Amino acid sequence: MSACDKALRYSEKFKIDECEIVCIKKKITTIRITESEIAEVKQNFDESFGIRLIHEKRISSFQTNNSNDIENEIEKSLRILTHIKPSFWRSLPHTTKFNEIEGVFDKKLEQISDTEAIDIAQTMINSAKNKEVCTISGSLNIVSEHFEISNSNGLELKDKATYISGTINADSESGNFPVSGIGQECCRTLDKFPAEKIGIDAKTMCIESINPKKCNDDIQTIIFEPYSMGEMLAFVFASNFNFKTFSERKSCFQNNFQDKISVDDFNLIDDPHIPQGIGTKPFDDEGIKTDVNYLIEKGIFKNTFSNLFDSFKENKKSTGNASRPGLPFGRSSEAIPMSSPHNLKINSGNTSQEDMIKDTRHGLVVGRLWYTYAINPIRGDFSCTARSGIRIIENGEIKNPAKPVRIVHNLLELLQNITAIGNNQKNVLQWASLSSITPSIKAEGIKTISI
Repeated sequence: MSACDKALRYSEKFKIDECEIVCIKKKITTIRITESEIAEVKQNFDESFGIRLIHEKRISSFQTNNSNDIENEIEKSLRILTHIKPSFWRSLPHTTKFNEIEGVFDKKLEQISDTEAIDIAQTMINSAKNKEVCTISGSLNIVSEHFEISNSNGLELKDKATYISGTINADSESGNFPVSGIGQECCRTLDKFPAEKIGIDAKTMCIESINPKKCNDDIQTIIFEPYSMGEMLAFVFASNFNFKTFSERKSCFQNNFQDKISVDDFNLIDDPHIPQGIGTKPFDDEGIKTDVNYLIEKGIFKNTFSNLFDSFKENKKSTGNASRPGLPFGRSSEAIPMSSPHNLKINSGNTSQEDMIKDTRHGLVVGRLWYTYAINPIRGDFSCTARSGIRIIENGEIKNPAKPVRIVHNLLELLQNITAIGNNQKNVLQWASLSSITPSIKAEGIKTISI
């Protein structure tokens, strides 16, 4: 008898209203790069289970790595249930129909050997080498997983997925100030993974940052390249479209639903079906069919994202955004899911980054952001630090690399002052963060403070 069957039958024995069990089998290959060479190769195999019990609208849950513990843990959870306050719960989903998505599982990645993974990591290192680069660091992560979810309403779903992500940091002390560059790529199949490009991007950003000049404190134009824009999406944008945040009146767009909040050409979409997206999946982590969800459409605030619990609280329907995030990515057996976008995507525009630069009189190109966080979430105020990949634009030309600057701005103002959307869309994945797909974005009137 499978662990899922065991949990469901045992919950029936005690006449529990509803039982949900998730099972995740995961293989993780991690290669760590330090001092310009491979320092560690790790491969982990893991199987774990998460169970949620709902009885008389009371909810309890547990997580275990041992299928033999399931029956004992169910009994413990039942005793806990009597002390829990009833909620506004309705029902777990029933059978879900969905279409298979191509390009989310690759047998080559599932069966990849340590030697093959080492060769990929070495390619990343070799392509980053340069006489101006003194140290190379980074990581390569390859994940394959089998996810299964069942519940007492007859839902039984399985999904196989693979992921690969690589990051290289290139550091230099050749000039008057230590500088660095980053290269990052992620996708779902081995044949789409550009290992060499990761090192080249890191090396290029690093070399172009040598001998930076200090910027004056100013209000100016900024061109956010895809990697920096991905950080903004993950740590500034996303929470404001979470239905829980919105219903609790903590979103900076609280009074703008169905109103214009950005320029006409700006579209922000949660796209769970895009090819090669790290968050692409046919059903969410509660078994609800996923669908494309326009959060901002042609500048209009159109929608939020939610799971079952947060939706039931406000008498609404889930948008299919239940998430049990795993590390370094993929799913986990977390018993209680959270709400999260699958792939936050900004639609590509028609402008090349070169043309953005040519049309800028005074500004910066920002390749990478650090320490990005909301200062006043309800107002939309945020802060971030550009520490590498910064270039000064004067009269349509790149003049010099720049030393670090702090950016202090407001999300509502940023969206209203976008003047160009790039045609260079790419997958971006910050460590242990949200998957995003974004081009470069040019915005006006942003305050920068020299560090």
